Amino acid sequence: MPQVHGLVMGILSIIAGILVIWMPGLLPWIVGIFLIVIGILAILAVAKKK
Repeated sequence: MPQVHGLVMGILSIIAGILVIWMPGLLPWIVGIFLIVIGILAILAVAKKK
């Protein structure tokens, strides 16, 4: 799985947190997109090992 630099993850977390506070209806979208991206990265990592 590709490693994400801590600074990038921190910035993304702050942006996501601000968006959730500003527009609470975005929470399911943010979580859903996050899970889809993580799933795709995991599948690509497994496929790359073969």
